[in-house]
Amino acid sequence: MNDVADPLVPVLAVVGTGLIGGSFAAALRRVGQVGRVLGVGRNPASLRRAQALGLIDEAVDLPQAAARADLIFLATPISAMAPALRALAPVLRPDTLLTDAGSTKSDVARLAQEALGERYLQFIPGHPIAGSEMTGPEAADPLLYHGRKVVLTPFDDTPGLAQHRLIRVWEACGARVQLMRPDAHDRALGCVSHLPHFLAAAYMAQVVRAEDADTRLGLAGTGFRDFTRIAAGSPEVWRDIFFSNRAAVLGELADFERVLGRWRAALEDDSHPETLEAMLEQAALARRFWGGRNQMS
Repeated sequence: MNDVADPLVPVLAVVGTGLIGGSFAAALRRVGQVGRVLGVGRNPASLRRAQALGLIDEAVDLPQAAARADLIFLATPISAMAPALRALAPVLRPDTLLTDAGSTKSDVARLAQEALGERYLQFIPGHPIAGSEMTGPEAADPLLYHGRKVVLTPFDDTPGLAQHRLIRVWEACGARVQLMRPDAHDRALGCVSHLPHFLAAAYMAQVVRAEDADTRLGLAGTGFRDFTRIAAGSPEVWRDIFFSNRAAVLGELADFERVLGRWRAALEDDSHPETLEAMLEQAALARRFWGGRNQMS
């Protein structure tokens, strides 16, 4: 790829060139807002695929990325972030901006402060609310972030110029940026993202352990497919998410268990079928309202 004149990001380094990182590079390529793209990763074969697909221009190591990049995008499992940040810290240019795509923010912010020391203000934690069960460079989509929300959780003393710079980059990808505090982000995502994945994976485990699992799966239709789709996500990524946001997920799980108990009691009481119908109606209306609002926004 030829370098682009005066892009928002002259040199981008993507650490993790799969769905999330590859899509970020592809989105900026699509709108001509990135010059050279450096790829960093643990798997040489994956980096070669990313280069063949035009997602990156060359593969480098972390010190090279720190020395050359204007923006470094960490699209790695949360367990890999601390080692990556520690490797970047000694050679990081003072004008280089760092951000991430992790699904939890409190732990990531703490890791950045510990690993980067006085340079932690060069890091702005972020989370694009977009994704897929697909993995690898082949899953990269230049429109993945178009019309989607990206949450940034800057530190209280993050320089305004750096914050504005990153917002412009995400907006160039077509995203809508929302600022939040890390703890508020983690509570909300524990409810609407992390718990659903936990439940889908647990339910899938229950189905495949049944004696007649083949028969059940052979009869499964679109409802089963939609409910279990997210269970196909990366086990490594989701293990890290669950442990990183464990308190919020456990709290949501306890709330869900209480609600599930009320629904079970309504099902067991066949003398009042209207109780279960009213509960189903309330849930259906809530889902329809959210769906309509989401489509209009």
